[in-house]
Amino acid sequence: MKERGNFGSKLGIVLATAGSAVGLGNVWRFPYMAGENGGAAFILIYIACILVLGVPGMVSEFIVGRHGQANAAKAYDLLSNGKPWKLVGYLGILTGTIILGFYAVVAGWCLQYLFASVAGQLSGDAAYVKDYFVTFSSDPVKPVLWGVGFILLTHIVIVRGVRRGIERASKWLMPILLLLLVVIVVASCMLPGAMEGVRFLFQPDFSKLSNKVLLEALGQAFFSLSLGTACLCTYASYFSQQTNLLRSAGQIALLDTIIAILAGLMIFPAAASVGVSPDSGPSLIFITLPNVFQQAFAAVPVVGYVISLMFYALLVFAALTSTISMHEIGTAFFTEEFSLPRPKSAWIVTVVTSVICFLCALSVGANPEIKLLGHSLMDFCDQLTANIMLPLGGMLTCLFVGWFVPKQMVRSEFTNDGTLAATFFGIYLFAVRYVCPIGIMLVFLHQLGIL
Repeated sequence: MKERGNFGSKLGIVLATAGSAVGLGNVWRFPYMAGENGGAAFILIYIACILVLGVPGMVSEFIVGRHGQANAAKAYDLLSNGKPWKLVGYLGILTGTIILGFYAVVAGWCLQYLFASVAGQLSGDAAYVKDYFVTFSSDPVKPVLWGVGFILLTHIVIVRGVRRGIERASKWLMPILLLLLVVIVVASCMLPGAMEGVRFLFQPDFSKLSNKVLLEALGQAFFSLSLGTACLCTYASYFSQQTNLLRSAGQIALLDTIIAILAGLMIFPAAASVGVSPDSGPSLIFITLPNVFQQAFAAVPVVGYVISLMFYALLVFAALTSTISMHEIGTAFFTEEFSLPRPKSAWIVTVVTSVICFLCALSVGANPEIKLLGHSLMDFCDQLTANIMLPLGGMLTCLFVGWFVPKQMVRSEFTNDGTLAATFFGIYLFAVRYVCPIGIMLVFLHQLGIL
């Protein structure tokens, strides 16, 4: 049997796995939620949720993946002792495939806007920028081509393997992403009136705190770290036996949180400088912000041009780090379960997700009649994965590791066969047995509108 690929360095592990978590949601969803739900108060709750729910959940998926040394379905199966826990792996693989399909639509929009920024096509008043987005997204061909093109870009990385493809790409993409983010943050915070935006993000407003805000923070922590997609499990199967799982989870969570907060410092000061109130969803990225950058740097248009260009490059890099991880989930599955060559497995995932991308792009553009249960196909896929499949997969993984997998085996993976101190093992086990399942269940019920 051909030896499986693996990450070649600790840095590669952190950057690749953090890249799977860092995506478009960090750029607009986290800042918006923080600004609208108490600013620093929300951020503090979010960080607490990362520590209490996110890190134990990540470690659980790491344990399954590294112990199994296989794709998600086989990894769960190897630990299930004949029980049907393999279905949790299948659920994660299916979830990642669906997400990649519709996520590529928005990623394709980002790629189109990057090229439009280079060509100077986003210069104009607010009405022009809005019309530009509506015209582009409603076109029957362009959004499909850009979305499928983004999947093909991802495919190029995946076929090169774990070290030469995923790890090498992550070592380039993540530092560039961070550099772009820091440069835009500095430029944004130097604008007149920018401090109002900083206060908007960081000034704690405890009057806005409620059970709903707590659940929003819990949900954001859960989804931001890619829990429940089988991504962490798949990547962990490429970890070495010397990898400190708890430390790696902490480093990844820290990097993901820093990027989310920096994204807020990028958006809010610029928006405050021109008197724009940030909004969520595609309108923020594709309608509001192009005009914000243009107005904010009107005194020096070339700076506005460069910042806009850097912003959309940032979005493309953030999206690519996520699509790479989601593509690898299915590629690893087909390679190992059906003994297929890696390139052929990658093509299967690329074709399947391209079909999903094609239909989703049309459903929110040229063919809105493509619907399921009264929603556009893209909205349906988004709600199905975010509201049901992700929390269900995350909760089942915690229950599986906490209650079904032998405690001694979990301890062995946690401590690297006893070579690491077990100081936090008792806290971890309590969290994964009780705190995480209850927390995820609350998120699940909240997403379904029950809480």
